Parts: sequence; C-alpha cells; structure tokens
Amino acid sequence: MRNKLAHPLCLLLLTSLTLLSKSNAGSLVIYWGQNTGEGRLRDTCSTGRFQIVKIAFLSSFSNGREPQINLAGHCSPQANGCQGLGNSIKNCQSRGTKVMLFIGGGTLCHPQMRPDFIWNNFLGGNSNSRPFGDAILDGVDFDIEGGEPHYVALANKLHEHYVASKRKFYLTAAPQCPFQNNILHNALATGLFDHVWIQFYNNPQCEFTSNPNGFKSAWNQWTTSIKAGKFFVGLPASHAAATTGFVPSQVLINQLLPIVRSPKYGGVMLWDRYYDSQSGYSGKISGSV
Repeated sequence: MRNKLAHPLCLLLLTSLTLLSKSNAGSLVIYWGQNTGEGRLRDTCSTGRFQIVKIAFLSSFSNGREPQINLAGHCSPQANGCQGLGNSIKNCQSRGTKVMLFIGGGTLCHPQMRPDFIWNNFLGGNSNSRPFGDAILDGVDFDIEGGEPHYVALANKLHEHYVASKRKFYLTAAPQCPFQNNILHNALATGLFDHVWIQFYNNPQCEFTSNPNGFKSAWNQWTTSIKAGKFFVGLPASHAAATTGFVPSQVLINQLLPIVRSPKYGGVMLWDRYYDSQSGYSGKISGSV
C-alpha cells in the first residue's frame, strides 16, 4: 500500500513556494477625488480592494499662493467645507486603508514654507485651517510634472517632520516612466521615499502594450537606480482613463506581473477610481496583484 504522507522534500518545496508567493504579493493603490461620479471615499475603501487611496489633489503652489485642495466637486474648504471627508478618511483608516495626499500642479516658489503648510494642515501638525478637521492623512505623494525643481527641499523638510513624530508617515512619488530627465529624479535620489509608483501610461516608449522591451528596461532601471522601499506599476483603470497605456486584466495577470515580481515589487497603482468604477478593472485584478 502506497504511503499517503507527502515526502518531506515535497512539503518543504511547497512551503517555500508559498512563502515566496506571499513575499512578492502586492498592494492595490488608487487615486480618488477628481470626479464626483466615483462615489464617496468611504465607499471606495469599503470595497476592501485597496490598501492605499491617494486623494487628488493639492495644487496652486506657484507665485507665492497658498496651496489649494482641488476635489472636483466632492467638497470645497473655501465653500462648503470638507469635514465630512475627514470622517471618511478616518473610516478608511479604521479599515486598515492608508489615505495619502497627492500633491502636484505647480512650482514651489517658497519651498521652506510649503512643507510646514502641508504638515500642519494635512498631517501631524496643528492649524486652525485644516480642511479635513482632525483627520490625519498617512503621508504625501509627489506627482509633479512641471515647475522649478524645489522638490528635494520639500522631501527633506517633510522627512524632518516625519522622524520627529511618533506616528509613521509615508513619502511617495509617481514619476512618469521615462527615467532620463525626470523632474522628480533629484528628490528620489535622496533615498527618503517609501514607495515609487511609476506611471506606465501616456508614454508609449515604456508602456507594456506598445513596447514590452521598453517597459521591462524602464522597470529595471527604476528599481536598480533608485533607493526606495517598494516600486509599483502605475496603469490607467480603463482605455478612457489615459491616452495610451491601458493593459487588459488578463494580460496584466499572465504577462506583465511575472516580469515585475521581485522583493522590490509593491503592487499596482490605478488612475483613477471613477474610471475603475466604470470598467470594474480593480475587481478583475485584485486577487492576482
């Protein structure tokens, strides 16, 4: 009679493969805030699919202006207030979802002023003008595509605030996939960033569907040249979400993800929740990321 117990070597191999798979498992990240058709923030978090949500966005840095939060009709601190959104942020965090502030859209003319403003109004500091009340966001995401490169100063000053706090705050960035001449390169070279979500869309030279070799080359260059905790594949959530770069769900699962899985792989970032709610993309990939 054949012994029904598995051979010890087989069990060891199976265990090792399982642990490797879990160690390379990724998170799903999404942008929220630029279309009222995407629904409430708390509803995005209640899907259980997203480990990180990025609120988009804080802008209007140029010409000495105070930064303004732009939430495309969800709420306005200047008009009807955003205290309700603050409650949604805390609801998301109670579910284990990190909520980040996405900043972009201009030049930092006074870099020493802006980090303190961000810290006091959105993170662990104090201000009488906090847009989301006592809700404390989990960190800041750089998604800046133009302007004078004062971003090293911004990263360094935010990091100073972070290390002085007992709470963990995150510093992340979303550069476009071409590695050369990237406006965020000097900031990323500081080694202060926890996560880097690379935008593999609207840049055909390094998109997977149009240039798989270019995609692989760009991914390898980012992950070997920049010191960061984890790297994410940034993609549009539908054909309509970007001019180019959409990757069908099964192509992502069967062809793209096997290329990027490594200890440096963090997961997939999607633009954005509105387009995702229309396409159902996150639901198709969440179990495989």
